[in-house]
Amino acid sequence: MSPSELPAGVERVLFTQEQIEARICELAAQISEHYKDKNLKLIGVLKGSVFFLAELARRIRIPVKVDFLAISSFSNRSGAPGLVRIAKDLDDSIEGEDVLLIEDIVDTGFTLRYLLQTLSSRGPNSLAVCTFLDRTSRRIVQVPVEYRCFEIPDHFVIGFGLDYNQLYRNLNYVAVLNPDRAG
Repeated sequence: MSPSELPAGVERVLFTQEQIEARICELAAQISEHYKDKNLKLIGVLKGSVFFLAELARRIRIPVKVDFLAISSFSNRSGAPGLVRIAKDLDDSIEGEDVLLIEDIVDTGFTLRYLLQTLSSRGPNSLAVCTFLDRTSRRIVQVPVEYRCFEIPDHFVIGFGLDYNQLYRNLNYVAVLNPDRAG
């Protein structure tokens, strides 16, 4: 895709649709093998993980259950990480389940740490993390990420579920945002 074909606000493409599809296929094969004798439940963190979860689930070769939760984060004025709360809880229990938490992006680790603590207290058989993007350069809290599609540099990215003011989620690639030109 040439720069003139990119939507307003897109500085450059970081991962193409083809790169994303190939990596998701690799990840799905690993997950299918690891969980082949288990009852796997995928839990997506709304809204950003929906695109990744759907593509991943279609390629996993064992039966899976799917559930979703949504979180809200509140920061203090200094911009430091603040409170995280569950805005939409799971529909079903995860007690005794093998759970794979699906994230769109892991950044500082604060939100993921909260989710792991909350979900582990509900008695799953196992609990692991799969993220589409991992921005380790911004990690403040070390959290386990068992599966990742891509590690990214410290850029604001959009596409394939990631947004800027709820826009750009529908791009079939991941791009670096230029907020000065964004819609």
